[in-house]
Amino acid sequence: MSRKSSLLSLAADRPRISQAIAFLLGCLTTTAFAPFGWYLLLPVALLPFFHVCLAVSPRDAGKHGFWFGCGLFLTGTYWIYISVVVFGQAPTWIALLLMIGLVLLMSAWLWLTAWLVSRLASGEPLRLLVVAPAAWVLIEWLRGWVLTGFPWLALGYSQIDSPLAGWAPVIGVYGVSVLVVLSIAALLASIAMPGRARLILLGVVVLPWVSGGVLKGVDWTEPRGAPVTATLIQGGIPQDRKWLPEQFWPTLNFYRGQTLAAARSDIVLWPEVAIPSVTDLVEDYISTLEADARRSRQTLLFGILERVADPAGDAKTYNAVIAVGGDTRGSYRKQHLVPFGEYFPVPPRVREWMRMLSLPHRDLSAGADEQPLIRTREGLELAVAICYEDAYPAEQLYALPDAALLINVSNDAWFGDSIAPHQHLQIARMRSLEFGRVTLRAANTGVSGFIGHDGKIVDAGPQFEPVVLTQRVQPRQGATPYVQIGNTPIVVLCALILVGFWLRSRPS
Repeated sequence: MSRKSSLLSLAADRPRISQAIAFLLGCLTTTAFAPFGWYLLLPVALLPFFHVCLAVSPRDAGKHGFWFGCGLFLTGTYWIYISVVVFGQAPTWIALLLMIGLVLLMSAWLWLTAWLVSRLASGEPLRLLVVAPAAWVLIEWLRGWVLTGFPWLALGYSQIDSPLAGWAPVIGVYGVSVLVVLSIAALLASIAMPGRARLILLGVVVLPWVSGGVLKGVDWTEPRGAPVTATLIQGGIPQDRKWLPEQFWPTLNFYRGQTLAAARSDIVLWPEVAIPSVTDLVEDYISTLEADARRSRQTLLFGILERVADPAGDAKTYNAVIAVGGDTRGSYRKQHLVPFGEYFPVPPRVREWMRMLSLPHRDLSAGADEQPLIRTREGLELAVAICYEDAYPAEQLYALPDAALLINVSNDAWFGDSIAPHQHLQIARMRSLEFGRVTLRAANTGVSGFIGHDGKIVDAGPQFEPVVLTQRVQPRQGATPYVQIGNTPIVVLCALILVGFWLRSRPS
């Protein structure tokens, strides 16, 4: 077969066709994540990606990486359009601008990934074995932090149900991403290497999966005290009705009524901003909830907008979770706000233009990076994350190992009947697995549920309808290796590898 007719030379001979295929492979990669969970398709998508990095110049590899990213993030984050147009009621052109802007920005990171791999591997399969995991994961980590970050679709999340998940409590989601890319790069290198080298490389492919399966049997944390009874309440109220005046009291009556019915539960959890108001406007209702909780000897946690006056006399509003039932009220204030959702990093003129178009234009305030943990009546400490904060594990490590349970409240109603709520649930499962803690998760329209300390779903309710779930849950203590070391070792190792190969590749 001539080089011109070889499929493997397509990237060099027919770049436009090859880039179109890269786009389709990016689309295919989305199916490795929830709700599909076809993680075994990742080699089908990424083997050609890394082959291109070996076969063509860094510039051409970057172009393929960019189109791969376009396919991945267009199909993986299309739900942004739903939140902005359907529920945000913004003009279509603004939604398209935001969605395409995010896709292009995220695709630029994939351009850089492919360019780096091609530049440092220099066409050598054995170099790819080291360079590909380091470049992919360092860029994956960077895009999770730069410009507030967007850590969605990190490869490690796709492995929550695979044998590689056994590594999550040891090296975290980015460490799992390293192993995914390592095994795929080793498989590609084994195709190019003859004889004994091929067998060794196939061993590199298999070893992370076998050892991960073994690690799944390890319990990194241990029970703390007796189990407690917890109840999750999901209102099932559509986003387009949540803030309507006529919906206000039916919402409050529903949540209080279901909480009174769960009087035997030790912990009751409502979703993010379950009370569609600010604290100072519903203080009488909160006082009633507080009296109910004390009478039932339970801890009630609910989402609400907390408005407080700062020393300067100005009012600040926080997206908060309030806990009542104990001697004093507890509060957690969301620290990682959503750009263009909870705050608007735009000049005053643009903000005024948004106000004139009746678009959201006011900022919420961010809570402190480290906050006192909420305590239940039984003395259990809780680590709280609001909405997509649970996609930032490093920001939650300060709460561990003190926290006995994880709390996540969310409002995925913004994304309708899309893949976003299922992706978000997958992220929450990874946090339980990394931290070795049970997660109690309440979302306004789902998916609400209990996640075991091993990342498995214990119980979950249907979406878009009222749901009340009650389970006995086991608080836990101790620290997984990941809780002790965080992301730093993986990130530093990847950076050192790339710096070392970069220095070696420079002309003498």
